[in-house]
This record gives sequence, C-alpha cells and structure tokens, in this order.
Amino acid sequence: MFDLTGHTALVTGGTLGVGRAIAESLARAGANIVLHGLRDDAEAQAAVARLRALGVEAHLVTGDLSGPTEAAVDQLVDAAIAARSDIDLLVSNAGTYREPAFLDMGFDDFDRTMKLNVYSHFFLVQRFARRWVKNGTRGRVLLTGSINGRLAEQTHAAYDTSKGAIEMMVRSLCVTLATYGIRVNGMAPGLVRTPLTAPALDLPGVEAWMKLHTPNGEVPGPEVCGPAATFLLSNEAWHVQGQMLLVDGGMSVWQQPDPPA
Repeated sequence: MFDLTGHTALVTGGTLGVGRAIAESLARAGANIVLHGLRDDAEAQAAVARLRALGVEAHLVTGDLSGPTEAAVDQLVDAAIAARSDIDLLVSNAGTYREPAFLDMGFDDFDRTMKLNVYSHFFLVQRFARRWVKNGTRGRVLLTGSINGRLAEQTHAAYDTSKGAIEMMVRSLCVTLATYGIRVNGMAPGLVRTPLTAPALDLPGVEAWMKLHTPNGEVPGPEVCGPAATFLLSNEAWHVQGQMLLVDGGMSVWQQPDPPA
C-alpha cells in the first residue's frame, strides 16, 4: 500500500470518471484532496462526501478551464490554495473529447479543446511550479493523457492532437523541473467506461468491438486508473520521471486482433 499521508493533492476534473477514481485512490493512501469540478452539483458533493468518508480532508473548488486560459487557471489556483495552502501533488486531469468531425470543425471548436486539454495543463503546472520553487517544495505532477496520444481515431482529430501534446509536455516539463526536485509523469488510459464514454459504448456492438481490439478483452471502469496514478505520485516512484504510463489492457501494443474464429 502506497502511503501519501501528509500530502495534499489538487485533482482537476475530479468529480467524475477517471479524475474521481484517482482522487479516491489518493485518499485511500492518506492524501488530503482539493477536488476541482465544473460546477457544485449533487455529483460533486457526493464525490467530496466519499473522500471524507475515507478519512481525509476534502474540499471542492469549481471553474471552467475551457474559458480564457490565464484567468481560469489563476482563479482555480487561488481557490485551491485558499482551501489548502500545502498542495504538493497536482493531478491535471480535466479534459474533453466531444468535438465536430474534422471537415466541419471551426476554429472555436478546436480552440476550446486546446484550452482545456493542453493550455490549462501547461499553465497549471507552471503556476504550481513557481510556488513550489519559491517555497522549496519538492512537488509532484501527474498529467492525464490518453491512448489517443499514440493511436489516432478518425472522428477525434483535435482530441488526438491534444493528447499527443500531453505526451511531449510530460517529457519537456520533466527535464525543465527535475533540477528543482519537481517530478513530472503522465498516465494514458485506454478505453474505460465513464459518463463521457458510456453513450458510445452502449451503441449496438461497440463494446464488444472494443473488447475484441484489447488484448485482455476488457473495457473496465475508471477505477483501474487510481492505483497507477497513486504509484506515480508515491515515494516509491521517486526515480520514475518523464514517463507516460499506459493503462490500456495492452491495446497500444497490438497491431490488430486476429479475425474471430
């Protein structure tokens, strides 16, 4: 069991799906949590209550990271630090994959995806890194990417581009910040069932098709991402730096499955 007692994590996009699973796993390891969500609603309050039931301190902050980036990031950082001034773990997880087809995509559509999936990650890390360097804090960063950073989808050109950017961001920020004792890694989930993916998975034949293309034959829930994130933020991973851990059931290493018998 990894022990994060004495640490405090900000988890963006933490009220649903992968972010919520990460937050709960970190809480089980003893970390206090500042949970970010788009809005303060029943789902967000339930997520906070669940964290508190695990025996840690939990706070909710809200904000739309797809808006004007600098203002949105600064507002979130200020709110998070007001909730807990000792944040030393940053899980930058908030993102979107809903977008028009490439030939129909307008600049605003693309810009919204980049703001949320790329710009907000970059500048959240910068804001916390400035604070950590000033205070001598050996902070730890986890960026959530996707298997789409490695494998393209015909219908998600902007999303794929944004997740490819996250992979290089992990590497670049690692070599930039390691000298300050700040550790940066990433995690790339494969297909997991969340409120965002469920509508597509529930279409006839889709889940069976995805299982066929995954070596272990599974489309799990987001809980599979929690332990991986906790490891990357733990003391035990101190020499793991600048890496993207794929949690994908082997999908990224399989050229294609054999035809069904």
